[in-house]
Amino acid sequence: MKFTFTKTAIPDVLLIEHESFGDSRGFFAETFRENVFREAGIPPFLQESHSRSSAGILRGMHYQKNPNPQGKLVRCAKGRLWDVAVDLRRNSPYYRKWVAYELSDENHRMLWVPAGCAHGFYSLTDVDMIYKQTDYYAPELEKGFRWNDPEIGIQWPNDKPSLSPRDEKLPLFKDADYNF
Repeated sequence: MKFTFTKTAIPDVLLIEHESFGDSRGFFAETFRENVFREAGIPPFLQESHSRSSAGILRGMHYQKNPNPQGKLVRCAKGRLWDVAVDLRRNSPYYRKWVAYELSDENHRMLWVPAGCAHGFYSLTDVDMIYKQTDYYAPELEKGFRWNDPEIGIQWPNDKPSLSPRDEKLPLFKDADYNF
């Protein structure tokens, strides 16, 4: 099957599209092929996670810092969501820049968020999200910053989302703990 890797406004963040074949019974899609992703510069994955969120939930902005940063390949297996990546790499010309795309079970898009970038999403409907990660989850290294930080200026579809108690307490970007 064919994959298309499109550079975003942060060139290391890739929007990935792939073929799917459907009929009245449903569809079939190949969502990952190691050799094709490796050729696109995406490192191997060590862990896969699945999250479910009700409509109106915002999760983010999260990242895992060094020495075990995680790159994430994210896709929406059910529903529709607004997916966001922010470049936290101080030496990057795209430092503090963000990109956002709608991912859904209909458009079959995926987003590659490399290590050194924060990730978050807003669920436009009830969603199931699948993450492939390049390193193992290390809770002591998981960090984040406030979803609506004015310094970053992410444009979300809703300015009053439902947040977890943890995400409500995340610091402003200027006070965030990151080491990229």
